[in-house]
Amino acid sequence: ETAMKYGRMLDSDHMPLQHFFIVLEHVLRHGLRPKKGLLGPKKELWDILQMVEKLAPEAQDITTSVRDLPTVRTHMGRARAWLRLALMQKKLGDYLKIVIDHRDDILAEYFEPDALMMSEEAHIIQGLLTGLNVVDCNLCVKEEELDCQQGVIDFSLYLRSSHHLSSGDSPEEELDPDNMTTVLDQKNYIEELNRHLSATVGNLEAKVETLTTTNALMKEDLAIAKNNLLALMEENANLKAEMLESSQIHKTDEGGGGSKEIEALQQQLETEQKLRQEADREMHLQISLKAEMEVAMKLLEKDIHEKQDTIVSLRRQLDDIKRINLEMYKKLQECEEELTQKAEMECEESLKHKTELITKLEAKTIQMTDTLKKMDEKQQDAEKLRLNAELALKKVGNINSIHEEKKGELEGELKVEREWRQSMQNTISNDKQKISVLQEEIAQLKAIASKYVTLQEEHYRLGEQCREQEMTLEELGTQLSFSKLQVSDLKEEASISRMKYDTPWTSDKEVSSCKACTKDFSMTRRKHHCRNCGNIFCGACSDNTMALPSSAKPVRVCDECYVQLVVRNSIIQ
Repeated sequence: ETAMKYGRMLDSDHMPLQHFFIVLEHVLRHGLRPKKGLLGPKKELWDILQMVEKLAPEAQDITTSVRDLPTVRTHMGRARAWLRLALMQKKLGDYLKIVIDHRDDILAEYFEPDALMMSEEAHIIQGLLTGLNVVDCNLCVKEEELDCQQGVIDFSLYLRSSHHLSSGDSPEEELDPDNMTTVLDQKNYIEELNRHLSATVGNLEAKVETLTTTNALMKEDLAIAKNNLLALMEENANLKAEMLESSQIHKTDEGGGGSKEIEALQQQLETEQKLRQEADREMHLQISLKAEMEVAMKLLEKDIHEKQDTIVSLRRQLDDIKRINLEMYKKLQECEEELTQKAEMECEESLKHKTELITKLEAKTIQMTDTLKKMDEKQQDAEKLRLNAELALKKVGNINSIHEEKKGELEGELKVEREWRQSMQNTISNDKQKISVLQEEIAQLKAIASKYVTLQEEHYRLGEQCREQEMTLEELGTQLSFSKLQVSDLKEEASISRMKYDTPWTSDKEVSSCKACTKDFSMTRRKHHCRNCGNIFCGACSDNTMALPSSAKPVRVCDECYVQLVVRNSIIQ
């Protein structure tokens, strides 16, 4: 459930996971030996993975499952299925560590000496795979695609954009829930890495003790071999001295001893020569053993030094990881506190703003209903005037030539009234749409108000803890409100002065239609200037008055400026 909540459940369609398996396959196949001869067996990754069950009995289940898959036919497909099952079992890093620890026995037969799995970087890869133990995977291995050639990696998914880099250091993103999820993932990864590093340090310390014991035993064997070599050299010197004495005796002897003594001396000489040859061979063997022992001692000392350096570096990494873990835990607590405070402040500000907006919308709704009633009355009056005009036209039809001018005036007024009626109907339809939108917003605001009631109850419960601090905040609030009023007055004065110098006064000759409703001006539709923005509108679009700082009395303004001034005055109040 935690993995699903924070998005750590991965399936076969996850593109970065597919790319990961492609890269891992290339890493494991790097430096594989070619087959020996034309008829020799080919070295496969699947042969190496099958040996894991001999070293780790828990891997026997997945190896058996892969062998029994009916849709996977090639060795490479079985290897891919085995890697996916090991990842779902969360033992991929552990199995790779077992293979790396026995690489001298297993991997030397399958890989070249310069292969990636035969180098020290294999330990780094195994450490990186440890972080996958915090991810839950749900992969499908009964697919024929495992036997096919893998696709190409799209590296554009892993390239950061400039916008991401520029906004990545902002403090607001530290409070984002996505960053909290990342912090939790990093914390779990560091804990898993800490566990594996502790196990690695223990194994290396055991190896160092074993190598130290082996080194001491080899030193003792070397001392014994040196003593044997000295004894053999002394025996060789004695044999040489005896041979010299026997040769001298043989020269000085004039045949007094007889033929039997000569034969005995010759046999003794032959045995001494054989013993000398054996002693020489033993001496050469001891010299070669001594050289091999010295080389082995140097290699062991070098290996011990390297292992000690590795242990020191791993201990430093372990200390760094512990320190990072503490820092991440402190950072997580700070983020939780800041998120709580920010959520409370945003909720209070949103509720205050929504209540003000509700009151404004209610007042606007009442005003719109009054306007609609007035429009209906004007429409009825216009209809009556139209009927009266038609009756008058029927009555004076016989004397049309006398009242031609009056008829033209009445037709013009009728046309104007019809246009005005049409514009009023359009305005009414727009107002009805606005009213429906406002009603929907009112319904949403009522729902927000109901939520506000529940939040207010919790606020009252927590209010007792904050009353002592509110006493000090009230004094600061009065000073802040007074400074806000001063700032708003200064802004208003600055805007007035800027409007005086920057706002252009539109000329009557340049404008032929209303800027709001875009209707052409005529004898009956006059031009009116807005005293706030300086643009020209018709009477219907500028039928509002508002007191401006530049004038003592209320002056004519357009509808848009009227709304802006009303909102600004309400905010200032």
